[in-house]
Amino acid sequence: MAQLPIGEPAPADGLLPDSVQAASPLSFHAYVHVPFCRVRCGYCDFNTYTADELDGVRQDSFADQLSAEIAFSRGVLNKSGFNARPLSSVFFGGGTPTQLPATDLVALLNNLKETFGIGAGAEITTEANPDNVDLDYLRQLKDGGFTRISFGMQSAVTSVLKVLDRSHTPERVPEVVALAKQVGLQTSVDLIYGAPTETIADWEATIAAALALDTDHISAYSLIVEPGTKMARQISKGGLPEPDEDEQATKYEIAEAAFTAAGFQWYELSNWAKSPELASQHNVAYWQGKNWWGYGPGAHSHVGGVRWWNQKHPSSYVKSLAQIGSPALGRETLSATTQLEEQVLLQIRLRSGLNIQVLKDLGVYQPQIVAGLIADGLIEPASALRGLIVLTLRGRLLADSVVRSLIA
Repeated sequence: MAQLPIGEPAPADGLLPDSVQAASPLSFHAYVHVPFCRVRCGYCDFNTYTADELDGVRQDSFADQLSAEIAFSRGVLNKSGFNARPLSSVFFGGGTPTQLPATDLVALLNNLKETFGIGAGAEITTEANPDNVDLDYLRQLKDGGFTRISFGMQSAVTSVLKVLDRSHTPERVPEVVALAKQVGLQTSVDLIYGAPTETIADWEATIAAALALDTDHISAYSLIVEPGTKMARQISKGGLPEPDEDEQATKYEIAEAAFTAAGFQWYELSNWAKSPELASQHNVAYWQGKNWWGYGPGAHSHVGGVRWWNQKHPSSYVKSLAQIGSPALGRETLSATTQLEEQVLLQIRLRSGLNIQVLKDLGVYQPQIVAGLIADGLIEPASALRGLIVLTLRGRLLADSVVRSLIA
C-alpha cells in the first residue's frame, strides 16, 4: 500500500501553530476512516485491512477508538485557538464503513454532533459495499442523520467485477439503490473504467446500467495500477493485460457524452451530478482547500495550512491513542507558496475553475501561456476572459499537462 508522506514529527499534544487561527472563518469538515474490508480488491491501494491483518484490533470496539480521537481533536482545536465552526459535512470512507454496524456509524455521527455541532443542511455521507447493507441498515442511517450514500458499483459486467475482485453481483446494485431511495437518502455510485479485459462495449453497458439507477450523482475513475497490488503482480507476470491509456481516454469521452445527455453535469474531473446542489460538498471542500479533521488510521487532516496524517496500521493507531494521546505520525506546515500551488493543482479540477489571480499571486502568470492553451482547445476562452481557467473536455484529458504549462 502507498506510503505516508515524509514530514516533521507530530507533537504528542497535537497543538497547532498560532497561524491556524486565521483560518477559523473557513468551513470545517470531518472525515472518518473505517479501514476494514471483508476482502481486499486486487486493484486497491487504500489503507484497508481484512480480519486476519488487524494484529489484535477488534472491529466491535473500533468506534470507541474513533471517539477517543474526536475528544482529542476538540481539545487540540480549543487549545490552539482555532474557532471550529459546526461541521458542514461528514464523510465516512474506507475501507468499507458498512462493515461496522449502523448503530456504530450513527453513534460516531452523534459524537461529532455533540462535540462540534452539525451545520444546517450539512451533507452526511457514507460509502457502502452493495453486499452488506439492507433496508433496516439504511433506515437506521437515515434516522440517525445520514443524508447520502455512495455505493461501490465499479462495473455492471460480471467478468469485469471478477477481474477487480469485487464480491457483489451486478443485480445487487439496483436493489440497494432502490432501498436507499425508499428511506430518503441521496444516492451516488462509483464506477471504474479501464480494468484489464474491459472492452468498450463493457464500459458502455456499465454506463447504461448506472444511468438506469437514476441516482443523484456518479463518480467515474480511471483505473490506476498501483505498485505492490495483486493486480500489478498479475500484469507483471502476464496474467492480465496492462490498461491502455488511449482507450481509457476514449472511455472518459464516452462517459462524458452519456452522462451529459442524461442530464448530469461534470463539476470535477471524475464527478458528475444532476445539479450543483447534488455535488459531493465534502469532496468539493477538499478541492477548495477548506479545513477538515480526518479520524482513523492513516487519515489525513488539514487545518489552516497545517497538514498531518495518522499512524497507518489500526494497531499502531490504537496504541498511539492509548499511550500518547495523539494518533498522528507526522505533519507539515505549508508555506504560502505551497498553498497557492496546491490551489492550482486542485481548483483546476473543478468546473468552477481556477482564478487567474492565484497564478498572479504565485508570480507565474503569463498571458501568452493562457492564450496558447486557448488556441490548443484546452481551456474555455470565455471563462479566461472572466479571469478563470476552466478546462474543456480535451483539457480534462490533459489536465496534468495544463498545470505544468501554467506553473512551469
